Amino acid sequence: MKVLITGGGTGGHIYPALAIAKKIKEEYKNAEILYVGTERGLESELVPKEGLKFKTIRVKGFSRKLSKDTVKSIKELFLGLNDAKKVIKEFKPDIVIGTGGYVCGPVVLLASLKKIPTLIHEQNAFPGVTNKILSKFVSKVAGSFEECKKYFKKSEKVIITGNPIRKDILTIDKEKAYQDLKVDQNKPFILCFGGSGGQKKLNDAMLRFIIDNHDNDDIQVLHVTGKRFHESFMKELKSNGIDELSSNINVVPYFFEMPKALAIADLAITSGGAITIAEVTAVGVPTILIPKAYTAENHQEYNAKALEKAGASIVILEKDLTDNKLTKTIKEVLDDKEKLSNMAYNSKKIGIIDASERIVNIIKELVP
Repeated sequence: MKVLITGGGTGGHIYPALAIAKKIKEEYKNAEILYVGTERGLESELVPKEGLKFKTIRVKGFSRKLSKDTVKSIKELFLGLNDAKKVIKEFKPDIVIGTGGYVCGPVVLLASLKKIPTLIHEQNAFPGVTNKILSKFVSKVAGSFEECKKYFKKSEKVIITGNPIRKDILTIDKEKAYQDLKVDQNKPFILCFGGSGGQKKLNDAMLRFIIDNHDNDDIQVLHVTGKRFHESFMKELKSNGIDELSSNINVVPYFFEMPKALAIADLAITSGGAITIAEVTAVGVPTILIPKAYTAENHQEYNAKALEKAGASIVILEKDLTDNKLTKTIKEVLDDKEKLSNMAYNSKKIGIIDASERIVNIIKELVP
């Protein structure tokens, strides 16, 4: 079977695509996979490292306001359509899978018009512009949130599969994780991170919490600032009289053992990225979600509200976030053991751990 996968721009589009590719390779030993992206996108770095065949096409995102850039984008779109036409003609795929981003547009659209089976995967509760348009043409839509159905005009095409996640998150030995991370099982462990790049508003609010609790032995905190914010965060701690943190609080720029931390966290404080949400619900972690306000189509707020509606999370919007509000919310959640337990249960209940398998099952239907 020949599979063409396309998706790019951000890790949120690329990592699910790579997970799908990996699962296809497991199910179809002789599968030939081609990944189509852009030369400038993050996919040009990540995909070749995974050993997948990679080709690029020309395509550019459209600005929301008419400008000189709009003309360039239109020109690039036509060039991209021509590139995509050549790639599809040469590769002759049995199925084309898109995971979002502008690069998907020309590739998936042309494949659909050529009557090649097509599938798109939507990571967020509120679909991106490209996927909304493509949904009218494709064979099937794989959605990560039940809420996304109402935003697609042809909702009968939508099958809820969830978001593919790293398998190591599900196989962590908790006892060993406690030992490796030097976490006391008998005290609440709070994990805080603002996505892979960090989140300034979240850092600002956590600064006050850490200052107020740096000598509180009843809690444990791991706060991941993001590399670009770490130096300024530590300077702020020093300017508030904290030259050295106590052993119960750890502040780092990046954390390479996130699966271990997620597996043993009593509470996670994070943003509303689709992959993050897929992972916290897979292991059943209660969350305080602070969606980033500047993401495309404000999709993080929609993602976060979906968890809040399910009783798995408390949502604080960035515009409402203050030092005191976050500190107060953390205290209220940790003090109410029944509420914390219910949030954990609801988080686990909505988590999907077999998203890749569900997506491959759709592929099997489309290409018997």
